[in-house]
Amino acid sequence: MELQILWFILWGVLWAVYFMLDGFDFGAGILYPFLSRDDKDKRVIINTLGPVWDGNEVWLITAGGATFAAFPTAYAVMFSYLYTPLLILLYSLIIRGVAFEFRGKSDTVSWKKTWDAAIFIGSFLPALLFGVAFGNIFKGLPMDDLGYHGSFFTLLNPYGLLTGVLFVLLFVYHGSLWLTLKTSDSLSRRSAEISGKLWYGLLVAAAAFLVYTYFATPLFANFLKHPVWLIVPVITVLSLIDSKLHLYKQQYFLSFIASCITVVTITATGIIGLYPNLFPSNIDAQYSITIFNGSSGLYTLKIMTVVVLVFIPVVIGYQIWVYRVFRGRVTAEGVLNDKDAY
Repeated sequence: MELQILWFILWGVLWAVYFMLDGFDFGAGILYPFLSRDDKDKRVIINTLGPVWDGNEVWLITAGGATFAAFPTAYAVMFSYLYTPLLILLYSLIIRGVAFEFRGKSDTVSWKKTWDAAIFIGSFLPALLFGVAFGNIFKGLPMDDLGYHGSFFTLLNPYGLLTGVLFVLLFVYHGSLWLTLKTSDSLSRRSAEISGKLWYGLLVAAAAFLVYTYFATPLFANFLKHPVWLIVPVITVLSLIDSKLHLYKQQYFLSFIASCITVVTITATGIIGLYPNLFPSNIDAQYSITIFNGSSGLYTLKIMTVVVLVFIPVVIGYQIWVYRVFRGRVTAEGVLNDKDAY
């Protein structure tokens, strides 16, 4: 039982870290066509992401692998009941990665416009679909012993769409702060300006999400039963406010760190509310997939724990090294002088 709880915590941590890291990738990609005034700006934005985006997605692979290894029943349910949105999400991620690499292979206008659109679509759709998927998980899926009683359009309910909008705004705000930090001159100033505007939209979406969650889901039950966990959503609110205060003072690094905390804690809030469920049923709780009826055997969990203790520090060490090496701002002059730039 202890190992199942440990792996549930690890599962939540992996998703939180993934959303924190790839979230600003998605946000920057969504803002890409709106902040760019010319091809120089576009190349600068792409080059802020080029060294890190693939490393960030390692956490998605790790989260998926952890789900498969530790909770195979949940993995099977996820790819059966949510197959269509997950397939669209996968194709979007592939298209985005290809676009980063292929955009600079030709100087023709039509070629670049095609891949510019691919970057935007490949950033917007995953952000939206991750929100829709998790919103429906929070709400509960219409499933029983006969299977899933719904379709792709069943997932596009008001609560699922609201959660999708929240994810998009959260990532776009996160990405705007990243671009403020990593770019220079007018592009950095425009990013900072749009960050301030996006914050208010994110605040409204977050407030609407919390109110709707109270009525549409059972997520608040764990917090009411164990009030000590309320510290997590409180930290979410405080970090969101703190990010705005630092942004106002032009302390962009601190604002971005506060945004990172916001992303992690808002994910943690959902995970805590789910416990012990992985895929709750909104028909009858007896059909829910929990960490106890959906987990692997104890021997498998023991082996996987050893694997994680060995390899996760390697991944963390690699990413620290990458972010340290590419910690400077990306300038238009540097991009234009580098033939190998994206």
